[in-house]
Amino acid sequence: MKAYRTLLFDVDDTLLDFKAAERLALRLLFEEQQMELTEEIEAHYEHVNQGLWRAFEEGRIDRDEVVNTRFALLLKEYGHEVDGVLLEQRYRSYLEQGHQLIDGALELISALQGGYDLHIVTNGVSKTQDRRLRDSGLHPMFTNIFVSEDTGYQKPMKEFFDYVFARIPDFNPQRALIIGDSLSSDIKGGQLAGMDTCWYNPIGKENNTDIVPTYEIRTLQELYQILGIQRAR
Repeated sequence: MKAYRTLLFDVDDTLLDFKAAERLALRLLFEEQQMELTEEIEAHYEHVNQGLWRAFEEGRIDRDEVVNTRFALLLKEYGHEVDGVLLEQRYRSYLEQGHQLIDGALELISALQGGYDLHIVTNGVSKTQDRRLRDSGLHPMFTNIFVSEDTGYQKPMKEFFDYVFARIPDFNPQRALIIGDSLSSDIKGGQLAGMDTCWYNPIGKENNTDIVPTYEIRTLQELYQILGIQRAR
């Protein structure tokens, strides 16, 4: 069994339930704007949003273009001309309040702190991620919180991980493991950076890519076995 020293965790849909936070933020935003949020609009928002973030991960657009255009692009298709920047600000204020934990996340990180060097690696907006991690109780358990907005790069770019590695004393990629839910961001990024990878795949999504993780887990509790430690009772 490989002895890992450094563990890099993604945030959204790995430690914090982003989908729950997003769903609530969208509902509150649409209520504020006196618009009806139908299932069809919500599904279309997810399509538009994921497409923009994918373009960001691939380096084709910057983060500001993602967040400041997504609501304008979405609602234009439904006949509404809106201020995308303003709606993003209002949405962000609601999203920052969402800090629902993935099942077992707080227990896991509590058990790992002290025995491992723990760091957050996440794409997103620094202020939002910072507040959500603080409100969840996870923040003080991590040595560093690395957010793409601060690094100037994003996962899976090698430059993002170069930035991270340079700020972790005595970092050894051979003794590091990245844990995340995204094949294209976390797993691909970890592979490009020369690390072992753990794909958190709670709903058993089929992997139709050529990205092959070192490990695949359905629950965070499975990490105890991978790391060779006893789960707290």
